[in-house]
Amino acid sequence: MQKLEITRRAEPTQRLRLLPVLAPVIIFAAVAGLFLAALQKGDPSKIPSALIGRPAPVVDLPPVADLTRAGVAVPGFVTADLGKGKPAVVNFWASWCVPCAEEHPQLVALTQRTGVALYGINNKDQPANAARFLALHGNPYRAIGADANGRAAIEWGVYGMPETFIVDGKGTVVFKHVGPITVQALEQTVLPALAKASAAP
Repeated sequence: MQKLEITRRAEPTQRLRLLPVLAPVIIFAAVAGLFLAALQKGDPSKIPSALIGRPAPVVDLPPVADLTRAGVAVPGFVTADLGKGKPAVVNFWASWCVPCAEEHPQLVALTQRTGVALYGINNKDQPANAARFLALHGNPYRAIGADANGRAAIEWGVYGMPETFIVDGKGTVVFKHVGPITVQALEQTVLPALAKASAAP
C-alpha cells in the first residue's frame, strides 16, 4: 500500500519536470499555426514595399549570355534605362520558377496591349535555361539583366519569383505586385496602376 502511494506522488513530479521541455515545442506549434493561418487568409500580392515612392534601386546587370532576338543580342539591364519620361515595368523571373511560366502570357499581353517598356531581371538562372524558357514562351522584354548572385533582387526587396514593379516616368517605384500576374490581376491591378503612372505629370 505504501509503495503504491509513493508511485502516485511521483507521477505529478515527473509531469512538472517535462513541462519546461514541452513548453517551447507547444509555443512554437501555436505560433506556426497562427502564421500559416495568416498566410492562407492574406493576399501575398498586397505585401507592402519600402520602395514605393522612392527612386528605383541602382543596378547595372550584364545581359544573359548568348541570348539573342532576331539574331541581335538582347541587352542587359541598367536602372538608367528607367525614368525617361514614360513608365516602365520591371519583372523578376527565372526559368526554374513554375509561377513565372504561368504569368508569362500576361506579360506578353501587357506589352502588346500597352506598348510599355518591360525589363526583365533573370534571377539565379543558367543562361541556356533562360534562353530555352523564352524560346518556348516568347520574349516580351526590351532588355534582360542577369542577376546571377541575386544581389539585384535583394536591392529591390524581392521576396520570391516572380515579382513585378511599375516605375513612373521620373524613375520612382509606384507599384509592386508579388507573385504571378494572373488574368484577373492584370485587369484589376496592374493595368490600372500603369494607367495611373502614365497619367502622372
